[in-house]
Amino acid sequence: MSSETGEGGRTQPARGRRRFFAFVPLIVFAALAVIFYTQLISGRDVSEVPSVLIGTKAPKLDLPALEGLKRDGDQVPALTDAQVEGKITLVNIWASWCVPCRQEHPLLMALAEDSRINVVGINYKDETSNALRFLGELGNPYSAVGIDPNGIAAIDWGVYGIPETFLVDKTGTIVFKQIGPFTPDAVRDRLMPEIEKALAAPAASS
Repeated sequence: MSSETGEGGRTQPARGRRRFFAFVPLIVFAALAVIFYTQLISGRDVSEVPSVLIGTKAPKLDLPALEGLKRDGDQVPALTDAQVEGKITLVNIWASWCVPCRQEHPLLMALAEDSRINVVGINYKDETSNALRFLGELGNPYSAVGIDPNGIAAIDWGVYGIPETFLVDKTGTIVFKQIGPFTPDAVRDRLMPEIEKALAAPAASS
């Protein structure tokens, strides 16, 4: 049997394949649009990406100090395991170049006023001078700050993009993750209930 040919000697099947491939981008776009719309009408916050680290021990901390960051005339400590051990701790990943970090900063300052919570920071891929200027302008909520110039620590913590914040309980277990900047609603409705649960839980026996 001979194949049916059209203009220029092209076979009909070949033209059909070319027509199909021309529609592939449209099909992909439509599929992505359906997925996005489904998430939108579900009412779920699309920023709530599950973390495989929740319920597991926090990664080890051994990060150098942000040199020049002072509190009451003393250098703010480096971020090590000793700074978080046995404490309910918020680990906030931030940078001076991160606009959402600036937006959430007043909320971190308010949280740092709560003596039950230990707020520490990982300064991500930042210049020291810019980080110092950022905290000098907006205030320092952190009891300890470690620098992560190459982003290696952020990889260990499974960071998607900054800011991200982890709540670590007294046993060193990650119990909550905030992706993106905190908002007043997120602090009230999501973070504070987790803090209250962590406060009520018994500490690990030695």
